[in-house]
Amino acid sequence: MCESAYPRVLSIQSHVVSGYVGNKSAVFPMQLLGLEVDFINSVQFCTHTGYKKLTGQVLTEKDLRDLMDGLIENEIDLYSYLLTGYIGAASFLQEVAEVVKHLKTKNPKLIYVCDPVIGDNGKIYVPQELIPIYKEVVIPLATILTPNLFEAQLLTDLQIKTPDDIWKACDVLHGKGCEIVVISSAEFEGVPELHVFASSIRDKNKQKFTLEVPKFPIAFIGTGDVFASLMLSWMHKTKGDLKTSLERTIASLQAILKRTACGIKEGSTPTSREKELRLVQSKQDIENPKVTIEARAVQ
Repeated sequence: MCESAYPRVLSIQSHVVSGYVGNKSAVFPMQLLGLEVDFINSVQFCTHTGYKKLTGQVLTEKDLRDLMDGLIENEIDLYSYLLTGYIGAASFLQEVAEVVKHLKTKNPKLIYVCDPVIGDNGKIYVPQELIPIYKEVVIPLATILTPNLFEAQLLTDLQIKTPDDIWKACDVLHGKGCEIVVISSAEFEGVPELHVFASSIRDKNKQKFTLEVPKFPIAFIGTGDVFASLMLSWMHKTKGDLKTSLERTIASLQAILKRTACGIKEGSTPTSREKELRLVQSKQDIENPKVTIEARAVQ
């Protein structure tokens, strides 16, 4: 049987020559799960910022516009999905919003998955001026939003200390126009596990799910990028089944992290190189995840 067309994704986020963050983390899982992926690198660095030396180039909003103009002139600007991750400049983020608007004129059913990479664990690592642009311009254009807990606080101006606070934050983000909000990782005081929350409002039908996952003692880089790409892929493959997509995403991600952690000597301080995600080695876990943690529906 000959497939005439595959769903196509445009992914706009960072790129590293060596290692796995940004597009290096996101493109491979989407391709394994049957999606055609075009990608634009918002930056091209030698490695992620955890290494001692950082070199490379930063794409400007004019560069992004030039690339899009080429796609438009060649009439290859029709996409099923748009995925965005790390963006380091306000002007570039504004141009991304213009890209979203254009792609929606070509395909009104475009699904935009936005991973609003702002910071983590109380630390902001993009310019502050990006936050109001996400709030006022980008989130209203997004279909699926995948912030971590800290980013959810920044985007809603709420203090999140309990699961009830999470649902309030999701409602605020729904109110801005986003159909699905997935809080990719949340920690609560006195609770050893990480929590994942998903809230959906589609066709006036509201769904809420949560699950608990073991917390690794090592902080890995690029996990949020993998998470967003897996959610996009499984939402496509399951035709929008949020519960199943969440479970399979977590199953793959946990398997990747376990395999990565196995390569690190117990009790040692791992180097940045040792903490690089073992994505290629986890091919089978991405294609056929073994679900062991079920998502629980919340009323």
